[in-house]
Amino acid sequence: MKGYVALSGVLALLATCSASAAWQTRFTSPDKQLSASLSLDEQGRLWYQLFHHNQPVLKPSPLGLNLNNAQFAKGLSFKKEAGQKTVQGQYELWTGKQRHVEYQANDINVSFTNPLGHTLTIEMRLSDDGLAYRYVLPEKSTDSRIVMNELTGFHFFPETKAWLQHKADAKSGWERTNPSYEEDYSQNISVETPSPTENGWIYPALYHYGNDWIAITEAGNDGHYAGSNLAQKSPDGLYQLRFPSEKEGLSNGKWLPEAKLPLHSPWRIIAVGDLNTLMSSTLGSDLAEPAKITDTAWIKPGISAWSWGLLKDESVTYPIQKEFIDYAAKMHWPYILIDVNWDQNIGYDKMAELAQYAKGKNVGLLVWYNSSGAWNGTQYTPKSQLLTHDDREREFARLQQMGIKGVKVDFFPGDGSSVMQYYQDILKDAAEHQLMVNFHGTTLPRGLQRTWPNLLTAEAVKGFEMITFFQEVADREATHIAMLPFTRNLFDPMDFTPMVLGDIPNIERKTSNGFELALPVLLTSGIQHLVTTPKQMESMPEFVKRYLRSVPGRWDESRFLGGYPGKYAVIARRAGKQWFIAGINAEKEPKTLELDLSFVGKGQGLLIEDGASPRALVQSEVDSGVRQLTLKPSAGFVMVFN
Repeated sequence: MKGYVALSGVLALLATCSASAAWQTRFTSPDKQLSASLSLDEQGRLWYQLFHHNQPVLKPSPLGLNLNNAQFAKGLSFKKEAGQKTVQGQYELWTGKQRHVEYQANDINVSFTNPLGHTLTIEMRLSDDGLAYRYVLPEKSTDSRIVMNELTGFHFFPETKAWLQHKADAKSGWERTNPSYEEDYSQNISVETPSPTENGWIYPALYHYGNDWIAITEAGNDGHYAGSNLAQKSPDGLYQLRFPSEKEGLSNGKWLPEAKLPLHSPWRIIAVGDLNTLMSSTLGSDLAEPAKITDTAWIKPGISAWSWGLLKDESVTYPIQKEFIDYAAKMHWPYILIDVNWDQNIGYDKMAELAQYAKGKNVGLLVWYNSSGAWNGTQYTPKSQLLTHDDREREFARLQQMGIKGVKVDFFPGDGSSVMQYYQDILKDAAEHQLMVNFHGTTLPRGLQRTWPNLLTAEAVKGFEMITFFQEVADREATHIAMLPFTRNLFDPMDFTPMVLGDIPNIERKTSNGFELALPVLLTSGIQHLVTTPKQMESMPEFVKRYLRSVPGRWDESRFLGGYPGKYAVIARRAGKQWFIAGINAEKEPKTLELDLSFVGKGQGLLIEDGASPRALVQSEVDSGVRQLTLKPSAGFVMVFN
């Protein structure tokens, strides 16, 4: 604690007397609304600060790192600064807020030397929606270097409030499968609040200070670096970056960043602005590595039927999966997901038969795999079939020959660097066999969906399955989901597996059918696994089925129409010329919304909302323009404009 107090004192001094810096530079975003400073103090320590409209968003915050054989924490000297340059680019996404993305930022590179003459370069970028920076070790080495720790920090003002999800401790939970980013959110808490676990807080971390919302995440991990998160304690509002422990690596695998030089860290990202700015931001993929797949014609996002969500293990049989293929075909959905133990309950040969049957109905099969070696106690199969390149080559080639379209890979051990490389290896080998990928029991994608477009979704959320297991989770469903567009789903696709339109066995459902119908639009996922069963769907009005047949798998554009983390959210998304607008109310009182729908153009659309009872749904015509709508608690709506 004494070290933190001393550090806080230095930071406070720098905040009030920036002239004490031995060296400093400052640069701006393209629209000049954001600026950032990078400075070196008289002890040779690095600091940065972020400003919006010339007002500080963060206090001066520390930078630096230590290797196994060199330190870049203090005693640094300024070496050179490359002048500000403009960075521009455009790229395509198969899953997320929009299809085509254009990115522009101002970039600086500043190099420093440590007392032994080794070089560290800080690369910083300012776009109109936030700051990103990374460490670059530009020298060459013949041996591997280990990054032992970073000094990276985010120092918030005391008035700042936080919305954060804690990270479960490694090897805890069911069959030692944690951490898998499936905890509850702490909402509107003080920035000095410690995490309830030693493993700290995960990304994206959301904050509110004055008129600004701030979201912290990372992107651009090339497989050599560990996934990071925020430390458990944040004295004086200083959150420091932390690496995972050895418990979060593959069996006998690396957990700290390790590679030969040159080496660079992932980008540390701080998005800032009003809620509309954050909800429109694509920084989480802007800073990711460019796509490594050139032939993408086979990558086709879409909706999937899924038996396991409500019917669990007993549903993974040949007759039931055939029924779900017929269900998907009737709903015009392109996929069904066949989950755990399919290799035992159905077998490879019968799965090949199912794949051919499904193909005749324009439905593709997705199949489940257990990623695990010995790092947890899970017994579900197929297990340990993807651990090496040779394993994956054999298995993926067989799946491709069978006509399987994708894999869901579950139960990863955490954020160690060997696990980050494992993700890359699975995606690369899957792409070679034209297989789409869904990671479960997993970490945050961190922009991997741009680098590997065959990554269409990932869990990393307390998803629907937890609602089926625990009543207390079902009780909090509305407020939990109202957090997700602002946090977990802010930058990366999320496999929440939404939407149930009937009863959940042994659970009292607390959300309306209107709330549930909103979720396939409100939440983004390249493969949207819908939970509701054929029997439940049969009881729905025909207008509900028409709507669910029309929901696309890929969005061209998104607009944030209103919301507040944990309370409510309204989002519009466009596919082609068709607009879908979805909203939910998670508060305990009715919520009246005034929506300006003029952006959809002139004409009428269809509104589906809750009727007199939570399970009743009604449809009506709605005009574009300004529309007032009142939502009951735990209720929602969807609109469709063609």
